[in-house]
Amino acid sequence: MHGRDADQPEETAPAMPSVAPSSAAAPRLPITRRRLALLVGGLVALWFVGVFARQVGEAASAASQADQMRARNAAEARDVASLEQELQLIKQPAFVAQMARGYLLGSPREIPFTLDPNAAPLPSDAPGSAGIKPDVPVQTGSPLDSWLKALFGSQP
Repeated sequence: MHGRDADQPEETAPAMPSVAPSSAAAPRLPITRRRLALLVGGLVALWFVGVFARQVGEAASAASQADQMRARNAAEARDVASLEQELQLIKQPAFVAQMARGYLLGSPREIPFTLDPNAAPLPSDAPGSAGIKPDVPVQTGSPLDSWLKALFGSQP
């Protein structure tokens, strides 16, 4: 060799254990490009489904709010129509005159009066009272007998 004696043993580096590529010694990563692409694609699809579901939920909520607003508008329209009818009623002179009588502002020929709060109640059979009930005819036979009598006449 280059300047060394031939009888001196050559110094060698300590022996390193040889590492043979084996599956037990060095685990291989199970993530390949294909699996990574599938994972990313799955996450994107899941995100897309989530966004779509949220938009569907918002659309359903907006539709129910629109239905509620339509119902409220219809109710308000009925109220407005009722108030317009009431306005037409209270504009009539007969209604104004009747309300004026309640404040003792009737015509000069009218004599205002009120009932005494301590007055005795009307008897139950007074004319015009609800106490008088008409007599209800009592049916003696069955409805079938009535039909037979109407169709074939009365039997002796």
